[in-house]
Amino acid sequence: MDASDLALVRAIHELHSLSAAAEQLGMAAPLATKRLAAIETRLGHRLFLRTTRRVTPTAEGEIVYAHATRLLDGFRALEEELAERQTDLAGDINLASTFGFGRLWLGPAVARFQQQHPRLNVQLQLTEQLPELSTQRLDGAVWLWTLQGPQAGHWTARRLARNQRVLVASPAYLEQHGSPGKPEDLARHACLVVRENGGASGQPFDLWHLQHTRDRSSTRVQVQGPLASNSGELVRDWCLAGHGIMLRSLWDIAPALASGALVRVLPSWCMPDADIQWLAPWRTQTPKRVRLLVNHLVEEFKDAPWRR
Repeated sequence: MDASDLALVRAIHELHSLSAAAEQLGMAAPLATKRLAAIETRLGHRLFLRTTRRVTPTAEGEIVYAHATRLLDGFRALEEELAERQTDLAGDINLASTFGFGRLWLGPAVARFQQQHPRLNVQLQLTEQLPELSTQRLDGAVWLWTLQGPQAGHWTARRLARNQRVLVASPAYLEQHGSPGKPEDLARHACLVVRENGGASGQPFDLWHLQHTRDRSSTRVQVQGPLASNSGELVRDWCLAGHGIMLRSLWDIAPALASGALVRVLPSWCMPDADIQWLAPWRTQTPKRVRLLVNHLVEEFKDAPWRR
C-alpha cells in the first residue's frame, strides 16, 4: 500500500461514502471503487460493507484506518519539518540553564546552532534557581530534574539526554579510608554534599537516594561530612583533592574518571532522575525557532558525548 491507498481508506472511513471520498481526492468514482477492491484483495480482507446509502467499516477496516491515520499524519509532520528547515530562522530565543551544564555543554551547543542560523539572537541565562519561565519571558530551560509540584501542570518537559549521578572519590581517599561495600557504609565516610539548585529534587541535600542499576532496588542514605557547598565545581575540587566521596553527574566528572583522577564508588548504584530535560511553559504553538533549537539539542546530546 502506498500513501494514496492510505488516503483513500481514510477518506472512505470518514465520509462513509465511496463517491464522496473519490470527489475529495480528485478521482473518478469508478476508479476509487477499483482501487478499494485492489486494496482489499491485496490485504485479503473486506474493509468496508457497502449498501446503497452508506459504507460501513469492518473490524479489519477499523484497524487499517487507525494505521492509515497515524502514517499519513506522520508523513505530513515529516514534510512540514523538512519544509521548515529550508527557511531562514530569525528572532530571539531566551533560555536558562544551571551554571555547570550551561558552561560545559549547553553553551557550545547553542553557539553551534546560532552559527547555523545567523539571524537568530540567543540569550542564555545561567542560574542555580529554576526561574519562573512565563513571568520572565523565557522560552525554556535546560534543567537536571523532571517537573514537580504545581509547575508540572503548566509546563511541558522533553528529555534531551540520559544522565546519571554516580558516587566517586579520589584514589588517595580510598587508599586511606577504604571503599564502602554497600550503600549503608556511606554513613561512616566523609561525604561531600552539594547544596545547589534550590533543592529541586524535593529531598534534603544530605539524604542520598540511590538505585541499583540492575534490579532497580532503591535505598536512601543519610550522609555526613565536614565539607559542603552550594558550588558543585568546588565540591568536585574537594573530591579531587581527596577530602571525601561525592555524588556527581557523569557529564561533569567524565574527564576525571577517564584520567583516573577519580574512581567510581559502589559502581552498581547511582541516583535516579538525573536526566537532562528541556522545560518550557505550555503553549498552543511553540515558535519554529524554539522547536528547531530543541531538536538540535536532542541531536547534540543523544549519544551522551560526556561518555566518550
